[in-house]
Amino acid sequence: MPTILGQNQYGKAENRVVKITRDGATHHIKDLNVSVSLSGDMDDVHYSGSNTNVLPTDTTKNTVYAFAKEHGVDSAEQFGIHLARHFVTSQEPIHRARIRIEEYAWERIDAPGSEGEHSFVRRGQETRLAQITYDGSSWEVVSGLRDLVVMNSTDSEFWGYVKDKYTTLKEAYDRILATEVSARWRYNWTGDAQDMPDWDTSYEQTKRHLLHAFAETYSLSLQQTLYQMGTRIIDHREEIDEVRFSLPNKHHFLVDLEPFGLKNDTADGAVYYAADRPYGLIEGTVLRDGCEARIPADLTNL
Repeated sequence: MPTILGQNQYGKAENRVVKITRDGATHHIKDLNVSVSLSGDMDDVHYSGSNTNVLPTDTTKNTVYAFAKEHGVDSAEQFGIHLARHFVTSQEPIHRARIRIEEYAWERIDAPGSEGEHSFVRRGQETRLAQITYDGSSWEVVSGLRDLVVMNSTDSEFWGYVKDKYTTLKEAYDRILATEVSARWRYNWTGDAQDMPDWDTSYEQTKRHLLHAFAETYSLSLQQTLYQMGTRIIDHREEIDEVRFSLPNKHHFLVDLEPFGLKNDTADGAVYYAADRPYGLIEGTVLRDGCEARIPADLTNL
């Protein structure tokens, strides 16, 4: 049977870039993991092996490092924009560039006898994410985070759910609510330099609204909390049109201590065990009214 070539792309994945900027004796770190994916007129290389239109993946790697030096790294989003524009505008066969960036945060070590100007410790919270896509005429910037673990030790309930002959879960009127947030948000920026968001400020404020909504919501379900988190971001950040969450429910169950003659309840210092699997997985998208969803349902594909 005849075959035809479908969607295809190529590039260099996971280029580790650490940029140290020296402001006198004070140093600043940007620590990125950059993946480049290119697509365009690539039929010949698949059908005949002709590399006429192929920019080597080694060249894309070198470009990442050169741009870190030439353009600096103000933010993951801005760095990705520089790269995407370069690949599409400098190589005629390349029609679309997608840049994915993970950013790892560092904070200064405040040690006795040290001014902490060039000593750092890796911050153990979330990993910042950005994906920039450019096809020569339109931009799409999606930012986000993963591995942000949050917990409410009270103000969470779960009851009134469907029950059948297989249901053993007891209703909970005071429970721990914990999750490891994976979130993406899509900007409505269209490429106008004058309307470009302050990417770092936008990220920090979006994260702040996400956390405040989690903390302030009296939760009757993790779905309700998800919606409140997304709504607060959309309401407060006009540059964002879509937010998608993937929230694994990190279950905490009361330990049965009755065999030891001990009462274990929430009123008197309860003891829980944290179950890592299986886990409930709550996912959903919150949109600005009138906008359409574009972020993939499976965030691992973004």
